Amino acid sequence: MTDKANTVLILIDVQRGFDDPFWGKRNNPDAEANIARLLDSWTGPLVLVRHDSTKPGSPLRPGQDGNRFKPELDRANPDLVFAKNVNSAFHGEVDLDGWLKARRITDIVLAGIQTNMCVETTARVGGNLGYRVRVVLDATFTFGLEDLTADQLAQATATNLRGGGFAEIVTTPEVIQL
Repeated sequence: MTDKANTVLILIDVQRGFDDPFWGKRNNPDAEANIARLLDSWTGPLVLVRHDSTKPGSPLRPGQDGNRFKPELDRANPDLVFAKNVNSAFHGEVDLDGWLKARRITDIVLAGIQTNMCVETTARVGGNLGYRVRVVLDATFTFGLEDLTADQLAQATATNLRGGGFAEIVTTPEVIQL
């Protein structure tokens, strides 16, 4: 599909705090296993992004155990690790766009948490910036929100990204074959 040297895997907010009952019912119980499979097979540049919540009571606040990455990332050897406190990884502590351009990266593969929040927002911004973005939907999960289930929100994200021309929706096996 593409040259791995020009493709980055960005794992977004794969943090312990998303295991907290605070969030409600989630979908895709296989997400972490698929994230681990992506990580194990990945040979290109790797970026880990962490959400540092500024909201009181959030399990993702800095200094809380929930702010730490999940164990699936323990074996990661990232090229870049940084935090953000908004939805898009392009608006964090690091100029991600500048970092990617300096390395001549043209393609982005996204996975992580939450499908319809930080993953979708990062995909939209990346697409707007001209990157070829692929979202590994089976390596993401989210939670029900208002009157929609987590599965409905994940499907809406896939439809929005694909239909809006922001990103391709792919599976873990498809990415492993890159």
